[in-house]
Amino acid sequence: MRDAREVLVRPVVSEKSVGAIEENRYSFWVNPAANKVEVKAAVEKMFKVHVIGVRTINVHGKMKRVGRYSGKTSDRKKAIVTLKAGERIEGFAGL
Repeated sequence: MRDAREVLVRPVVSEKSVGAIEENRYSFWVNPAANKVEVKAAVEKMFKVHVIGVRTINVHGKMKRVGRYSGKTSDRKKAIVTLKAGERIEGFAGL
């Protein structure tokens, strides 16, 4: 298994993901090679909480253009983690 810091890249900060915190769901950008078991273990180890469920989404990169130059943003993987009722991740409190 991978180390927890290799699995979790950073939290997803968007209007939708911050609103989901009220429903005890937290979103993270994760390593594209990580699976649900590794994501669950990483969140439980890093934040000392109990994870009930993990959902993963492969986000495909978009084509972007600046003037005559075009390119593509990178593909990423997002994980939405549901925690046990009554538990919170303190780092997200300031969002």
